[in-house]
Amino acid sequence: MYLGIDLGTSGVKLLLLDDAHAVVATADAAVPQHRPQPTWSEQHPADWWAAVEAAVAQLRAQVPAAWAQVRGIGLSGHMHGAVVLGAQGQVLRPAILWNDGRASAECAQLEAAVPTSRQITGNLAMPGFTAPKLLWLRTHEPAVFAQIRTVLLPKDWLRLQLTGDAVSDMSDASGTLWLDVQARAWSPAMLQACGLDTSHMPALAEGSAPTGTLRSDVARRWGLRGSVVVAAGAGDNAASAVGVGARTAGQGFVSLGTSGVVFRVTDAFAPATERAVHAFAHALPQRWHHMSVMLSAASAFGWVTRLTGRGDEAQLSDAVGTLSTTRQAQAPLFLPYLSGERTPHNNAAATGVFMGLRAEHEAADLAYAVMEGVGFGLLDGLNAMRAAGAGQGAAASGSEAALALVGGGARSNPWAQLLASALCTALQRPQGAHAAAALGAARLAAMACGGDEARWCQPLPADTTFLPQPAQQALLAERYARFVALYPALQSQF
Repeated sequence: MYLGIDLGTSGVKLLLLDDAHAVVATADAAVPQHRPQPTWSEQHPADWWAAVEAAVAQLRAQVPAAWAQVRGIGLSGHMHGAVVLGAQGQVLRPAILWNDGRASAECAQLEAAVPTSRQITGNLAMPGFTAPKLLWLRTHEPAVFAQIRTVLLPKDWLRLQLTGDAVSDMSDASGTLWLDVQARAWSPAMLQACGLDTSHMPALAEGSAPTGTLRSDVARRWGLRGSVVVAAGAGDNAASAVGVGARTAGQGFVSLGTSGVVFRVTDAFAPATERAVHAFAHALPQRWHHMSVMLSAASAFGWVTRLTGRGDEAQLSDAVGTLSTTRQAQAPLFLPYLSGERTPHNNAAATGVFMGLRAEHEAADLAYAVMEGVGFGLLDGLNAMRAAGAGQGAAASGSEAALALVGGGARSNPWAQLLASALCTALQRPQGAHAAAALGAARLAAMACGGDEARWCQPLPADTTFLPQPAQQALLAERYARFVALYPALQSQF
């Protein structure tokens, strides 16, 4: 048995995988998020560990015999978060998360200090990344900064609790702006620009490599025996790629999680910073990937559900599915920048906007607008990747390979169909798509225990394939032209 632990922004998901590739059981536990000031986003690492312990208790109760056979653990987690530790390993302050926008000024400072930063890291400096957060701490919380001895990413702080070892993997480390992404090693120049050096960093390993074993006291408390290997794991998106079997150039997925992502594997390091496309190391050796990111996706639909007083996202999604083409054409347009934006605008100050509201609009019209706006934001990102040549090796004739559709929002059939038409790409929703990152983490655990990559990274069977629909494409094309005109018209007002 192999355990995948996925630390998400809203909660922890655990997944138990057997040697026959079957998912035996899953468990979830919520994690609170704190916004002490506008644009800030923080969590307490102790809440992550409490959630893991709660989900472990659920799994043990569900499948006690299977649980007792766990021999490997893999980790996945939201990227870019800054967990700063003191000399005794103590957490010095709440972790600053990926969707925190406070460090905008520090991005320019960092790029000025290292003019070659984009070539080294494969990325623009963006507020969500880890390095600008440390520059912010150095300026605004100097007493905290002076005590820092180790900086860890969120999932790697969980590893520290599991094994006692400070280690990260290449995919997650790519999102710090401290990694030389082509060399897959820490960059002394990028660290020095932040007042740090390699002594502050964890060791590095490929995602499928073992990074230690479960501490004996944790194993006893969890009812596990023998040596339980802990794999390096991956950032959440690279873990999802492993979960859906995206391991060769051109393969990839669209994710409707808290954030929205388009991900394609590349077989070489190929920065495309002029379009705010991320170029990261994959969790698998000697592979990289392109990725576009928008900061609000399924979270935006949760927001509009609460805003309209609908307690059930599934019911609101069903209501969207009943809207006529005429109602869709008359719906307001929505800019989905509730937490700022990355690809292609790289603007932490951008905000959400409803454009074209009328008295006759109802909850389903707003919900449709949110689904569509998120789809258009993903299309912006995919177009940036297409312009950068991401995944072009996948299609000799100019057509693109189908993409998997994952994340909690993937459960919505109306949303999935809208995305296929908006992106002009076939989308295959795998079985268990909502837990792809946890599955990928469990698959990496199996590889760390000696499993073969080709065997453990097979594509998941699709439960549904969504194809672009010509009539829907025509409507969306007209509305997308209006959508792309909104951002430049409003940019000065953000």
